[in-house]
Amino acid sequence: MRENPRLQAVQAVRQELATLGIDPFGVQIDRILSPTEGLIHGRRTILAGTNNYLGLTFDPGTIAAARDALEAAGTGTTGSRMANGSYAGHRELEVDLAAFYGKRDAIVFSTGYQANLGMISALVGTGDVVMIDADSHASIYDGCRLSGANVIRFRHNDAADLAKRMRRLGDDAANALIVVEGVYSMLGDRAPLRDFARVKQEFGATLMVDEAHSMGVLGSKGRGLADEQGVLADVDYVVGTFSKSLGNTGGFCVSDSPNLDVLRYASRPYVFTASLPPATIAATRQALRTLAAADDLRLRLQNNAERLHAGLGALGFRLGAPANAVVAVLVGDKLEALRFWDHLLKHGVYVNLMVPPATPGGESLLRCSVSAAHTPGQIDAICAAFASWTGAKA
Repeated sequence: MRENPRLQAVQAVRQELATLGIDPFGVQIDRILSPTEGLIHGRRTILAGTNNYLGLTFDPGTIAAARDALEAAGTGTTGSRMANGSYAGHRELEVDLAAFYGKRDAIVFSTGYQANLGMISALVGTGDVVMIDADSHASIYDGCRLSGANVIRFRHNDAADLAKRMRRLGDDAANALIVVEGVYSMLGDRAPLRDFARVKQEFGATLMVDEAHSMGVLGSKGRGLADEQGVLADVDYVVGTFSKSLGNTGGFCVSDSPNLDVLRYASRPYVFTASLPPATIAATRQALRTLAAADDLRLRLQNNAERLHAGLGALGFRLGAPANAVVAVLVGDKLEALRFWDHLLKHGVYVNLMVPPATPGGESLLRCSVSAAHTPGQIDAICAAFASWTGAKA
């Protein structure tokens, strides 16, 4: 059999990492000890790269809800909702999400990635225009590709640049879909949503905001950045995920659109994907209830984020954004970042290594995900591991 040339190119990159004895993309956590600790290579390791922002993965109520649903309804749904039917829990979760955001309706997808694919590809198509932030997540880019719409990128977090490009569309601007994120996953920086909402209003366009990294973290009751900035009512479609603050898997969209239910018939990622299993649905519903009442967890998360941000800043590291659940350390050189990442792992701290082209500005970075479940001692231990690095800091 002839080797696939595309895979050969990937294999060459993998071999480069193997030569260094570093494999940041194949880490195996042998045993999970808690929301913030695991065993890696036999070493007790602080998990600071998991997006478990509220630490709900071991929440007793969530686990009990999942166990009850598993015993009552089995392991899976064995098909898509369109072809094989919905369980009552699917619709109940959608009602819960709509009520949580104060929106008219909600739709649940099997992953957060599919939520962006499913929404964008159903809302726009060939001949339409979608305006996206240049630093958008891969799921937004892939949703645009699937839609076949004309994609126009504007400068990251730059509402003036968005407005300039909207003006060039003329009358077509009113039909454009604007897609931004609340908090960007690489650097942890926040979007100027008030400014984007003003541009949307000026041109009569449609605004969609991905709140994957801000749900549960920001806003009253954890409704995200749009709520914190007072523009939730101006956002036509809020997209999010269950895989971060809710400690599970799945994705969703909430909206005041009277046609959101119709979108199920037009969204291929929704139509052709197996639906979420009963245990996941039940656990997510319970986690959402916990999240809505978790002001103490959000305060603890913010305190931990500020402690880590201040600690790394005091050590002289260049950080990507003000204190948030995502604290990114800019390293610059890829090889330096690889060695730095490996050094941290050997000192009992697991973070995310991010390298170009996935990162903005062509910089490599070490991305820390802070959790409300981290103890102050763990945050200090993360700082100590960074402090023990003797290579270049940026």
